[in-house]
Amino acid sequence: MTATDLDPTQSQTLALRVAQICTELPTGAGVPALVAAIGNLLPEVRHALSRGGWHRLGGVVDADGARVAEHIGPWAESFSGGDVDELMARIDGQGYCATRLNGQTHYLVAATGPAAHDFIQIEVEELQEVLEHRLSESDWFPDSIADFVDPMDRPRLEPTPVGPPRLLFRRLLPVNALVESTDASPRLTRFLADWDRSSAGETSTFCEHWVLAIREYRDQEGDDHRSAKPVAIAAAQAPALPDGEVARGAQLANQIHGFDRALGYPFAWYFHMLTNPKVSHQLAEAVHADLMGAYDYLPVRDLKVLRDWYDRPYGA
Repeated sequence: MTATDLDPTQSQTLALRVAQICTELPTGAGVPALVAAIGNLLPEVRHALSRGGWHRLGGVVDADGARVAEHIGPWAESFSGGDVDELMARIDGQGYCATRLNGQTHYLVAATGPAAHDFIQIEVEELQEVLEHRLSESDWFPDSIADFVDPMDRPRLEPTPVGPPRLLFRRLLPVNALVESTDASPRLTRFLADWDRSSAGETSTFCEHWVLAIREYRDQEGDDHRSAKPVAIAAAQAPALPDGEVARGAQLANQIHGFDRALGYPFAWYFHMLTNPKVSHQLAEAVHADLMGAYDYLPVRDLKVLRDWYDRPYGA
């Protein structure tokens, strides 16, 4: 199976196989093993980025680390009948502890064509369950079941692992289908179009340098939607760009070209400016002013993109 061959049915089949791979890989298998296993189905796939720093509610374990409940919320409701007083009485002296799931998301991509939106994005979560806090303390009593399940200010335990890390399939996304759907935001569509008509799109594949952070939500009518925000793969290695006062002339030209060289593709500074709230839009305004004056340090196609931005600014 190749990435360019995938129709909706094949995408669904591939998603099911990736989910199965995640459950079948040995405990502690890392990203290289994951990529190799998926590569047997989709040869073009590669690891693009891993993002951590997030967590979810976990379950409940006893004082010996034995599993009491997989998910603390449903367990608390059923164990107490919705009565927090009853719940606290039943767990008193049991030594129960809540756990949390520390997570990171691995982004895998496979290009399907020449356009910026021509790629498949696969997201796999790596979850590590650790101890979070004790559920019964003499000086603490929750106000409600919700406060019990997710308290705001409980002292945390040492985050001792409860079990080995595990992989969990999150989603497989044909990005071209997202862009063509009603969920595609005008800003994302314009961002991808700017890539395609710039020197970045002429020399690089979009998914070599960017992934999409997907957020799923439900509107007031109960309909499910997705939003997507571009995330730079090499953001951590990117040199600083101005967040206020901006140089002009040769100094500015050297600064943006140095940024492009560090990131490995032309016009990188422009796309990072659009996605990084810490970078002032004065940067693009200063480059535009230079190029409308005595300077000429951007290719014509990039100047056209910049002029359009100047006439109608946006951020992604």
